[in-house]
Amino acid sequence: MRLNKQDGGRRQCISVTNNEVSAEEQKGLWKKGLRPGDAEWEQWGICDYVTKPRVTAAIIGRTPAGDPIKGEYKFTDEFPMAEGFEENAAFFTLTYEAPRQVRRNRAFARVAPMLWLKAGSRGRIISSLPEQGWDVAQAYGVLEDMDHAPEFLAALEADPQVGMAFIVTDSEAAFQSVARQLPGHTTPVRLYESYLHNFQINRRA
Repeated sequence: MRLNKQDGGRRQCISVTNNEVSAEEQKGLWKKGLRPGDAEWEQWGICDYVTKPRVTAAIIGRTPAGDPIKGEYKFTDEFPMAEGFEENAAFFTLTYEAPRQVRRNRAFARVAPMLWLKAGSRGRIISSLPEQGWDVAQAYGVLEDMDHAPEFLAALEADPQVGMAFIVTDSEAAFQSVARQLPGHTTPVRLYESYLHNFQINRRA
């Protein structure tokens, strides 16, 4: 964020952490009958309790309590920390999804952040499967109903900023048919075959 402020850059960062609760805090939470996954437990995790508040405070220049942050950034550039930065941040909770649920199209909302990240983390997130069978955001599109492929393709052709198209189908032939008609600026990705293949763990040859 400081480098972007110094030279007007547009650098991006993906930061990943777990939400582990310290051993000492865990003892007290266990005594209260709380378990990992409970909201009262997760609120003390390193991500929710430390990382998110710190990143947010740095951007807006205020503490979680709403007070201006005291002090100044030093060295190359000096300015009050309370000024914050002209940046933004998006926070996601990522989980391991059962392959069967993913294949049956029952986990799209939880997979959606990964699609947005893969497409470049720009613009709107397509957070649910569209009723009309397709949707196109600033960086990517999702086609779920092959009967609406012509409208989907027309929308992609009209917007050269859309660099990726996620096509939901169990049929390789249907996927290839749509992929061949995509405009040159758009890369096809098949859901959920590509997602399941990319995120397999300990796969045996």
